[in-house]
Amino acid sequence: MNLSALQQYVLVTANYWAFTLTDGALRMLVVFHFHGLGYSTLEIAFLFLFYEFFGVVTNLCGGWIGASYGLRLTLWVGTLLQIAALLLLIPVSATWPKLLSVAYVMAAQAISGIAKDLNKMSAKSAIKTVVTTSPADVDQADKRLFRWVAVLTGSKNALKGVGFFLGGALLTVLGFSAAVAWMAFGLALALLLTSVLPADIGKMSTKPKFSALFSNSQGINMLSLARFFLFGARDVWFVVALPVFLEGALGWSFGEIGGFLGLWVIGYGIVQASAPALRKLWTQTSSPDVKALSFWSAVLTAIPALIAVTLWREVDVTIAITAGLAAFGVVFAMNSSIHSYMVLAFTEHEDVSLNVGFYYMANAAGRLVGTILSGAVFMLGRTDMAGMQLCLWVSSCLVLLSWLSSLGIPSSKSSLACQ
Repeated sequence: MNLSALQQYVLVTANYWAFTLTDGALRMLVVFHFHGLGYSTLEIAFLFLFYEFFGVVTNLCGGWIGASYGLRLTLWVGTLLQIAALLLLIPVSATWPKLLSVAYVMAAQAISGIAKDLNKMSAKSAIKTVVTTSPADVDQADKRLFRWVAVLTGSKNALKGVGFFLGGALLTVLGFSAAVAWMAFGLALALLLTSVLPADIGKMSTKPKFSALFSNSQGINMLSLARFFLFGARDVWFVVALPVFLEGALGWSFGEIGGFLGLWVIGYGIVQASAPALRKLWTQTSSPDVKALSFWSAVLTAIPALIAVTLWREVDVTIAITAGLAAFGVVFAMNSSIHSYMVLAFTEHEDVSLNVGFYYMANAAGRLVGTILSGAVFMLGRTDMAGMQLCLWVSSCLVLLSWLSSLGIPSSKSSLACQ
């Protein structure tokens, strides 16, 4: 069956959407289930440590596998591994010893982390391969690529937020074991849709050497470094510090925290998907470039610092956190959307899965470091208020490093993509 570029995009996106719903729902299922068993928020955070760690390895190797054997294979393997991770969680019981439960769930989350990054790398790389570019229409192709990337990335994050709510609802209605079983079944149906995709999507004409895992392009390397610091800056206060602070300092219930973070992720995704329209509204009609990335990074640097100062001055804490997080989400979404576009726009079709894999390896490494720092830095503050302020200052410093890294990205596509 010969599929058009649009049909391929729709199938890849549909699979990615289904995967994202299960990914978001699974996170909330694990959080709520183990919180109900009496686990602390820090202990729950450690359940996701392997999830982030194996994302680093997966992105690095997944790009080479996709370039060697095609993106359809990595998409299938990622989806199958997520189904396996869900099925593995079915027998988890409240009667299990804590050490066994933690070790078992960490192992299942490791599989889920591999699955997630294989699926994401495949979906985002596939966009580049289905967007046709002709020399006479490069500018229009760039704009179309930016729109498609924005829609895929933004909708993914919005659906992940929906998945947070879905996880809570499934846990309430079905219970933990039945919920993960039904999610595995739904994801299996989504996998069937991708069976008609061509096998050679993203496959290089010649099998790349394993050394090609590491990019030789200064532009890709600097863009990846900027991405590393950007996502470390988000997770250093968002993953552990923020939920603990909302519960300890503000007295929010765990349901309120989950709902708030879910709404934040949905809003963040909507802004990402709307990035092209927002730029057009601001009379930015061309596709984004290095200057746009540096501008949004510079703006983002100030936001965590301003929230920290507001907390230090003892202004209304609830307003400071909620309004600050909203502002951070909008500017962070613009940064992330431009990042996701640039790594595809400034890479060749042949190298797309290699460069995207390397780039999202840096993304996963940033999340991993941010997650660890979030728990460690918050504890250094000794009190919830001091710990939150310290995490925000570290976040601001990491965004500053992301901005400095973006200054090293070449301004032209040819120099960025040059190997």
